[in-house]
Amino acid sequence: MRATYIQDAAEWMAGFSFSTKVKVRFSETDMYGHVNNTKVFAYFEYARIEYFKALGFNFTAGSETGNMLVVADIQCDYLKEVFFDEELTIFVKTASIGTSSIDLHYLVKNEKDEVCYTGRGTLVQLSSDTGKGVPLLDEQKKLLLGK
Repeated sequence: MRATYIQDAAEWMAGFSFSTKVKVRFSETDMYGHVNNTKVFAYFEYARIEYFKALGFNFTAGSETGNMLVVADIQCDYLKEVFFDEELTIFVKTASIGTSSIDLHYLVKNEKDEVCYTGRGTLVQLSSDTGKGVPLLDEQKKLLLGK
């Protein structure tokens, strides 16, 4: 793997414990029949939400104060073409936690257990009033760390 956020591929892949599945819909493919490169980010979003739900992550924690989690950056490395009707397994893990940010990593495999995509992205908790970063709550950090 060529992604700079992956130092040791075997160790990196072994660090995932959560996964969810998606089936590629026809509308997600391009005129060549493979998944449009922009659709992978929707797969990441779906898996990220399922991951947070599985952790018991409180999406409304802090909402009474106007805090929200937003995607600050996201990237995908495309390793293998994916086609209509394939079933993908999308893995998500917390790579690091900052004061107001969470770095997540993604791994996507096909039915043959081949790596199709890898990715990473940073979420930042912002104040809807100021637009500036605000610290994650201890409750949020504990869930993300599996404690």
